[in-house]
Formats: sequence, C-alpha cells, structure tokens
Amino acid sequence: MRITGGTRRGQLLAPWENADIRPMRDFVRTAMFNILNDLVPKCCFLDLFSGTGSVGLEALSRGAASAVFVDRSISACVIARQNLALLGFLDKGHVLQADFAYGVKQLEGRGSKFDLLFVGPPYGKGLAELALSKLGASSILIPGAIVVIEVFKKEKMNNRYGNLELFNQRVYGDNLLLFYDAVE
Repeated sequence: MRITGGTRRGQLLAPWENADIRPMRDFVRTAMFNILNDLVPKCCFLDLFSGTGSVGLEALSRGAASAVFVDRSISACVIARQNLALLGFLDKGHVLQADFAYGVKQLEGRGSKFDLLFVGPPYGKGLAELALSKLGASSILIPGAIVVIEVFKKEKMNNRYGNLELFNQRVYGDNLLLFYDAVE
C-alpha cells in the first residue's frame, strides 16, 4: 500500500497485514480524493476508524493542514503513528486510541472542528449508521463539512443523519462511497 498523490506520492506505508485491518484500496482512495480534490488543501481532516491511517495520510500528502486519526485498535494506532513518522507528518497528525463514539466525544470536548471526514468502519457490524448518527448530532463539523463513508455496496444507508445530508455516491467494486454534506 502506498500514497497515491501529493507531496508523498509513491511512498510505501508500514506493513499492516498481521494487524486485522481492512485498509481502503489504493484505487478507491485515489478516486475519492479526485472527487474531493479542491476541498483538501488546508482542511482539517478526521480519519475515523483509521486503521493504517492511509486515508488521513493521503489527505496530508495532498495538502491538508492537519489530520486526526481515531481507531480503537492499539495495533492500528501504532501503525498509524509509524506511518506519520515515516512520511514526516508527526507535526500535522494526531492519533487518538478510542472507539469512534468516545473519540468524537473527546474531540467535541476539545472544541475540535473538521472540514473533511472519512469514516471507514468494519463491514457488516452496524457501525456505519451509528457513526453517521453520532457525527450528524456532533459539534465537530463546520457548516458545509463533507463526510465520506465507505461501506459494502449492498449496505442500505439513509439519506439523512441529523444535519448530514447525502449528496453523492459512487460504487467501486464491492465498495460504496457515500458523500454527506453538513447542512444547517
């Protein structure tokens, strides 16, 4: 697995195969960032269920001002920190070892705000809807923030979760990317 664009394009990421992680495939990540292209520079990015951190790292490589990586797995957080160091982004990235709900609560308590968010929960565990419901009711989204979630293509998702409203979706193999806008 490697970074597909930006200043660190082509750089390989730390090994992850033994960590029980399902990272986003390179071609899906590339497609997503091609859609979000103009929104990434200088944004504050949240990578929820971050795993290896490949999505947040891609955002940093493409010009994001900062990225927060949240995952409950200790081994995933270790790998994300290794990748931040490997790519020279320790000053722009912060790893938070917590489940998604507690992570969002902690970020709210800190007054954190995000422009772009990626949510990559494990498939088939009902976490996608829970995460979007939590985000749709949270204070961490700036008005107009974009939330992208990756789910299995047959998973049924709502068009609205709190202040999040679906505006786009794309299928890449078995992956479905849903794009939500934070509306008032």
